[in-house]
Amino acid sequence: MKSLHPTPLAPPDSPGVDRDWTVSDRWLSGLDQALRTVLGVHQSRRPNPAGSLAETVATPAERRHVVGLMRINHAGEVAAQALYAGQSLTAKEAATQTAMIEAAQEETDHLAWCSDRIDELGGRKSVLNPVWYAGSFAIGALAGLAGDKVSLGFVAETEKQVGQHLESHLRDLPHGDARTRAIIEQMRVDEARHGQSATNAGANELPPPIRALMKLTSKVMTRTAYWL
Repeated sequence: MKSLHPTPLAPPDSPGVDRDWTVSDRWLSGLDQALRTVLGVHQSRRPNPAGSLAETVATPAERRHVVGLMRINHAGEVAAQALYAGQSLTAKEAATQTAMIEAAQEETDHLAWCSDRIDELGGRKSVLNPVWYAGSFAIGALAGLAGDKVSLGFVAETEKQVGQHLESHLRDLPHGDARTRAIIEQMRVDEARHGQSATNAGANELPPPIRALMKLTSKVMTRTAYWL
């Protein structure tokens, strides 16, 4: 895998990425990324999968429910950005840093698509997004410090659990909601690829207690983000 730039937190299209980055540069770039993610300053590089599909969510109850599901997904993508940022900052190998960067770029697409869908339905994002970001960044940084194989194992397990959540959302959508379904299905494909890439890169399987703790944390976040 070819490295896109020398620092794990620098956007690939940033000017001057060929220069040497100091620790301060990397942290400032990370702060910029955090602000953009939490404040909703993101733009997808790929077309929205919903495209020109017709809107079928009509009743207030359906709109509230779909907004709740997409608010969960948006909050999850905020957390994913933070995880990858923390992991890339503390990764030992350049290849691991690059893998985190490339995954984060696709997660930015997901952020934009979820945000668009919430806006279409007149909803709002989670008011706890700064909390999700801060907590996930800390977890990602600690995972990176534990070693690249552990960090990759964290990615693989995270993406596995995210895929399960997305599958449950697909089952829970109102019948005929093609716009939301198209977005979630593409997200599921991307997350599965991220998880498989981490496995192929040599991820260590996490011990059962860690996997259980991750599931518990995810459950708390999803249940909270549905309403807040």
